[in-house]
Amino acid sequence: MQFPIDFTKMSGTGNDFILLDHRTPFLAEEEMPAFARAVCERRVSVGADGLILLENSTTADFRWQFLNADGSWAEMCGNGARCAARFAHDRGIAPARMRFETVAGIIEAEVTGQSVKLRMTAPTGLRLEEKIMVNGQEQMVHSLNTGVPHAVLFMKDIAQAPVLEWGRLIRFHEHFQPAGTNVNFVQQQAGNGLIVRTYERGVEGETLACGTGAVAAAIIAGLRGQVQSPVAVTTSGGEELTIHFSLAGQEIADVFLEGPANFIYEGRLHAEALRMKS
Repeated sequence: MQFPIDFTKMSGTGNDFILLDHRTPFLAEEEMPAFARAVCERRVSVGADGLILLENSTTADFRWQFLNADGSWAEMCGNGARCAARFAHDRGIAPARMRFETVAGIIEAEVTGQSVKLRMTAPTGLRLEEKIMVNGQEQMVHSLNTGVPHAVLFMKDIAQAPVLEWGRLIRFHEHFQPAGTNVNFVQQQAGNGLIVRTYERGVEGETLACGTGAVAAAIIAGLRGQVQSPVAVTTSGGEELTIHFSLAGQEIADVFLEGPANFIYEGRLHAEALRMKS
């Protein structure tokens, strides 16, 4: 690959990403995991929760490649998708109303200033009120795939939620194998709102926000009669996402994720910033 490489750093409610215009490819697909691990490593490189590469598409405005910080591929990321949409619009790659390819399916997006509204793919794999053993205790969990798999646990005091300890245990729990799961700890707020803290698969820790996790939490809370669409979700970083959906029994439709996507900075990546590991 040729250095230096131009990149853009963006944030979706505290979930941060490195974005590359890859329409003229310079990375082979087999190189992408090692590249993602290297460039996403904090303190010694750019540092981010994930890497997004925008590529040409024959069926939509563009397609993306999304890799987590550990180099694993992800089917979908709501906060990353908002950043990708705003980046594409800013660079003239796509109009304000656009469609782009992800592994989870075609995503529709609309950019209005700093805000991006996504039409999500239809959720799958709904499972409510399942009991699993976590650290020797029986816990009630709910699960839903909103592009990637999510487990949801409701808490009385989210500030005391054992996000790292339980998150890691549930993420690798046999109940969710072989793919594993993201884990969301949720507290209901007055005024049709939720607070959500997420342990993210692939990051292997708590992130400041998770868009698909916010969607899963809002829909499951809606199915339980706790909230109604639209739902205001406050993230760990203190910012707010708005989740829209319609329910008919357990049928879920018209799912939208709305929130900010912010440019942080642009730079040029040098070879010295990459400690490539297989």
